[in-house]
Amino acid sequence: MTYSPEVRERLETDAKEIIGRYPKARSALLPLLHLVQAEDGYVSDDGHEFCAEMLGLSKAEVVGVSTFYTMYKRKPAGEFHVGVCINTLCAVMGGDQIWSELTEHMGIGADETTADGKVSLERIECNAACDFAPVMMVNWEFFDNQTPASAKQLVDDLRDGKDITPTRGPKKLCSFKDASRILAGIPDGLAGDGPAAAGPSLEGLRIAKANGWEAPK
Repeated sequence: MTYSPEVRERLETDAKEIIGRYPKARSALLPLLHLVQAEDGYVSDDGHEFCAEMLGLSKAEVVGVSTFYTMYKRKPAGEFHVGVCINTLCAVMGGDQIWSELTEHMGIGADETTADGKVSLERIECNAACDFAPVMMVNWEFFDNQTPASAKQLVDDLRDGKDITPTRGPKKLCSFKDASRILAGIPDGLAGDGPAAAGPSLEGLRIAKANGWEAPK
């Protein structure tokens, strides 16, 4: 399968704008991979060929990059891609238990998608949010201080089509495809929406201010 003329024209317009941001075209490979993932829900064979053609690279070079990074999917992800952190701190705080109960509850494992195409699962090594452990992400938005019960309720609500609000960030989740488009560098206008840093992340700053501490000049 190849992209239709309409899709191809739209992708080329976006790709040329992205490529124009870089002094060398090949530097735009990562955002272009997100761009084609936004179209297909994963990096398809057509997506590899499109990136190679737009950047003057071989298909092998493009595939070598896309298969190195776990954010680029090799098969269609769900509308909501759920990542459970199982790195050390999240694991000991309950992440391993969340993963175990969630996979049993959903009947799918790592890098698998529910039959209805709604939710896919991924084991994530670190979400860079240790102060809120255990943490999950849905389409790269944070869901902090999770429990097995809250995790199962979250995926049930996603499959039921309920509006879900992340702990931090935008007030409403976008789809996995829309998140990929944002990662391609095409803003959705919500970058400053909702809270970002919160209590535990700011505790060190609070203590420093209370004690009059400053960084050496």
